Amino acid sequence: MIELLQSHAGLALALAGVVGLLVGSFLNVVILRVPVMMQREWEAQCAELAGDGQAPPEAPRYNLLTPPSTCPACGSRIRPWHNVPVLSWLWLRGRCADCGSGIGVRYPVVEAFTGVLSVIVIWRFGVTVEGLAALGFTWALIAASVIDLDHTLLPDSITLPLLWAGLVLAAAGAGFTDPVSAILGGTFGYLALWSVYHAFRLLTGKEGMGHGDFKLLAALGAWLGWQLLPQVILLSALVGAAVGIALIVAGGRSRDSAIPFGPYLAAAGWIALLWGEAINRAYLGTVGL
Repeated sequence: MIELLQSHAGLALALAGVVGLLVGSFLNVVILRVPVMMQREWEAQCAELAGDGQAPPEAPRYNLLTPPSTCPACGSRIRPWHNVPVLSWLWLRGRCADCGSGIGVRYPVVEAFTGVLSVIVIWRFGVTVEGLAALGFTWALIAASVIDLDHTLLPDSITLPLLWAGLVLAAAGAGFTDPVSAILGGTFGYLALWSVYHAFRLLTGKEGMGHGDFKLLAALGAWLGWQLLPQVILLSALVGAAVGIALIVAGGRSRDSAIPFGPYLAAAGWIALLWGEAINRAYLGTVGL
């Protein structure tokens, strides 16, 4: 199968698109449920600490697989043929098949976006170990970014496995950098934003970013190596600043409103994974180095 896909680029890209759409459907579940799972875990821990020593009543199981997906308005179970990525949403005209309530357009957008990025990844790396690793990297960044947009938090359950995956791939010789660069990238990535956070807090008395951003940049450093960290930081900072200013000027957003930084880090890290070395070479060539 791998040889067939490697010899037929069109087939490989088509399969990547289909798999990306299916994974995008699952990412919608991750994006919706992981914050709820985190909240329930926090509440259970608080209840245990504040309790009288008795175990709290066991809550119904809630994870990425249980309970089955249902309509948030009427609670009816979503049938398999109503859960086909993008197509079902179009067929149902963005409404629940049972109660007719609206289904957010973000669901097919996440599915389509995941499919498109999956195709780009396989086009760039082919059906190789690097290509498969880059797919996992891409999918994790999509989930983390949308959760950060919704809740201004980056779950450890995504950032920390991503960090370890980058280190393990580098140690196994199957990653995008060597082991030393991966270790230094993870270390410097965390310390870079950690230093900015504490400097900003000392100067203003406010917290400028969340700790999840430190961990995400550490994960990007583990995947890319320390050499590409300046590019990631610069790209994400420029885009984040531009979007923030635009929201303040055009959207009437307060200067004190929190703007999630994770999506900009993720976008910059994804671009660096695919074209970072070419960007660096072009920049150094421009300045005569």
